[in-house]
Amino acid sequence: MNESLVVPAKVIRSYGEGDTCFVGGTLAPCTIIIIGASGDLTRRKIIPALFCLYLYGILPSSCRIVGCARTQMDDEQFRDNMQRALKGTPHYHRENWPSFARMLHYHQINYSDKTTFLSLGRRLREIQEESGSAGKLFYLAIPPSLYETVVTVLGRADLIEEGPSPSQWSRVVVEKPFGRDLRSAMALDKALHRYLAEHQIYRIDHYLAKETVQNILMFRFANAIFEPIWNRRYIESVKIAAFETLGVEHRAGYYEQAGVLRDMFQNHMMQLLALTAMEPPAQFEADRVRDEKVKVYRALRPFPIDRLNSYLVLGQYDRGTVGPQQVVAYREEPGVSPNSLTPTFAAMKVFVDNWRWQGVPFYIASGKRLAEKITRIEILFKHVPHSMFRNVLDTNIEANKLILGIYPDEEITLTFQTKTPGARVCLRSVKMDFHYHEGYQGPKLEAYEKVLLDCIMGDHMLFWRQDGVELCWAFLTPILEECESCKDRPRRLHPYPAGSWGPEQARAWIPLQ
Repeated sequence: MNESLVVPAKVIRSYGEGDTCFVGGTLAPCTIIIIGASGDLTRRKIIPALFCLYLYGILPSSCRIVGCARTQMDDEQFRDNMQRALKGTPHYHRENWPSFARMLHYHQINYSDKTTFLSLGRRLREIQEESGSAGKLFYLAIPPSLYETVVTVLGRADLIEEGPSPSQWSRVVVEKPFGRDLRSAMALDKALHRYLAEHQIYRIDHYLAKETVQNILMFRFANAIFEPIWNRRYIESVKIAAFETLGVEHRAGYYEQAGVLRDMFQNHMMQLLALTAMEPPAQFEADRVRDEKVKVYRALRPFPIDRLNSYLVLGQYDRGTVGPQQVVAYREEPGVSPNSLTPTFAAMKVFVDNWRWQGVPFYIASGKRLAEKITRIEILFKHVPHSMFRNVLDTNIEANKLILGIYPDEEITLTFQTKTPGARVCLRSVKMDFHYHEGYQGPKLEAYEKVLLDCIMGDHMLFWRQDGVELCWAFLTPILEECESCKDRPRRLHPYPAGSWGPEQARAWIPLQ
């Protein structure tokens, strides 16, 4: 969340007036239950997002937020902990904190103990009677290994049953990863559906809630000038990148088991691919949009496992410099094995075998400890079919390029050729820029604010559906199995200096201006 989100106290409870692009007012009261409320995700993301929604006037004061975890504390201790987490950040507004803090409660649970969940149920009924709320949103801010356990106990304690009234809804939010391969993803889904219907499950991918990611659909399908050329006849290649400057940090235990392919490709990168490649849905509705994404996943060409080195580059960061800071190698990070073969970088060439994209390579790259934190999609158009300037110009004419910037610059840039001023005939590349927030003065919802809002509203547009999850795992699982079982695994892992753009072998696949 950046500083553009700082909200003066005077705007509290005023947002939504005159803004027809938003939700049209405050929400109906509900109870938000955070399972794992003593953890890092709650402090860094969930509570700051809920506080900002409250400041914008979207989250009514009659809502209640109940933190649950194994840690022993009471309501006041929980409120103090959350206040300390917010202090010193752009999210914190001292004068508005007391009214928000009154919405916070805490209840100690044991994740596998039905008795503690029955006690939680009694507490929730008391809170809902006092607040007048009926809907319940359970946010599982816990390790994925606990999802099945917690949902099972919630189901046995009758906490996630829905009532006869539409206002008596019950929803469960799960974070990625959704399994670690196809088999485990299917097993997790089966476990969740023992007690939950599909419409109750919200599989979060916060990349989908980024403003610029959502605007890919608007850019493609609300403008007549791009759709006719958005295909194999005019596009040479598509490059999608999500780079981080951070290392593994405190996530070594998870990352050693996951690696970059499970951490980024199965979810974030596949979603960016689908948004870029999908066909226009008949209607802008959640299931129609997700239907078209699933078609993209079904059309992915099976990966040529016997020629893996021509289609996949894996890397692991070594010692280096990121900005002014000297950083250690991945194998020197706390909690990482000194002989680790876990990849922290991957670049992949994939093809979508359908009428629109046949033969067009999609290059997908993501990694840690790289030169800049960048998320971007680059559409490289084909060269002009015939150059009448070939006897006049000394250089080749550069192809047109469209860049959809997602981070740090939320923008669209189109490069094209013009004549350089002067007597000689020379060409130069120029840019046409659009910045998303230019001329917009209203509040800007960050990713977790948007996904929480959509969960409360019951909108599945920005969430995974299980068939999409399984198709992506079906594509990636053979690659993972080959990479993790092959005899030459160490030679396939290319070291790269921290602060660089990754392994040299992948430079041609990376979209850089």
